[in-house]
Amino acid sequence: MNSFTSRLNSLFAFTLSVMAALTFGCFLTTVFNDNLRPVELSVGKVSVKNVPDYSADRDKSDLGFITFDLFTDLSPIFNWNVKQLFLYLTAEYETKDHTLNQVVLWDKIIERGDNTILDLRKANTKYYFWDYGNGLKGNQNVTLTLSWNVIPNAGTLPKVRGFGSHKIVFPEQYTAGRF
Repeated sequence: MNSFTSRLNSLFAFTLSVMAALTFGCFLTTVFNDNLRPVELSVGKVSVKNVPDYSADRDKSDLGFITFDLFTDLSPIFNWNVKQLFLYLTAEYETKDHTLNQVVLWDKIIERGDNTILDLRKANTKYYFWDYGNGLKGNQNVTLTLSWNVIPNAGTLPKVRGFGSHKIVFPEQYTAGRF
């Protein structure tokens, strides 16, 4: 005859197996969802300054300032398996020293139940737009893109780049004074 602890162990193992199967089923129901959404990006003010950089071995580095407009509706991404979205706006550009530079300028977490329509007008960047050198002045090919990570209850963490981007042209001259 089985003891109380062996019956408790069997019940625990069975419950754990059922929970694992349900979690895998949860993953299977949403793994093939399309998380791609259109994004409308535009830029207002663009300027660049050459400022002292005390953290690097260079004397001065470029610091870019932009204001941007952003519109997207992320509500179709949310389903019963999505807990939250982590959004981030990146700038990608090329300089003579590096073929690929990526800088995160802004981010936001949208949880289930929050407003999923983003409509930002003349928003400032949340983080500094540093280039360690002089790669922003006169740069003709800086591309802004909005990407997001889907944080599910169960399953993989897909990284999605929004459908739509915007190219920025930085001025040929440094801005003097305050912005």
